[in-house]
Amino acid sequence: MDTDERRRAILEVARRDGSVGVTALAVELMVARETVRRDLRALEEHGLVRRTHGGAYPVESAGFETTLATRITRLVPQKSRIGAAAAELLGDAETVFIDEGFTPQLVAKALPRDRPLTVVTASLAVATVLADAEKTSVLLLGGRVRGSTMATVDHWATRMLADFVIDLAYVGANGISREYGLTTPDPAVGEVKAQAMRSARRRVFVGVHTKFGAVSFCRYAEVGDFEAIVTDAGLPSAEAQRYSLLGPQVIRV
Repeated sequence: MDTDERRRAILEVARRDGSVGVTALAVELMVARETVRRDLRALEEHGLVRRTHGGAYPVESAGFETTLATRITRLVPQKSRIGAAAAELLGDAETVFIDEGFTPQLVAKALPRDRPLTVVTASLAVATVLADAEKTSVLLLGGRVRGSTMATVDHWATRMLADFVIDLAYVGANGISREYGLTTPDPAVGEVKAQAMRSARRRVFVGVHTKFGAVSFCRYAEVGDFEAIVTDAGLPSAEAQRYSLLGPQVIRV
């Protein structure tokens, strides 16, 4: 197995399993751990993985995106804290957009049930979470359903969303960086997110620390478009400060 084949194999394992470890890869590929580390550095330089202590995890791109079923198994305590903290930013908003994805779904779960709310969403999972809330009206955007995320996209969704003026949007991303802003692999998803940004008076980003520094294919917003970023304490405080200099309040929970 030459270098390119080995790196393709490492990337395939990372995408299949959600992460890889240096020691396990060295045993499986029958190479030195330093060789694996060099391979991971090269893959990171190409934007395909992000290295961690002792391994790496895959970066979502135009050719790879994790499914909702996978997302609900990773960093769940952190995502739950983010959801609860983001819901506390509701203020006096009466109309809310909630993005697709597991973390936004946890925001929906944390929203108050004792006051009237109108929630607009493209996510079937979010709509299901809120369907039995007596004081919450749920408007599900129409369109083509993406099986990987169970959310609607395409012009039906964006046209419907364009007709609304929304008090507050909770928006997620596959990647967020100071240089490239917020990105997602699928152009159709990016269009829905971009329209939500245009339709909302206030915008809050919700996402775990692993999203930071990652860059995907389609850019739909800038960091400065948000009033707040809610993430977990895995984002270093120095990096949080750098993002806050672009405008939003950065909340680490």
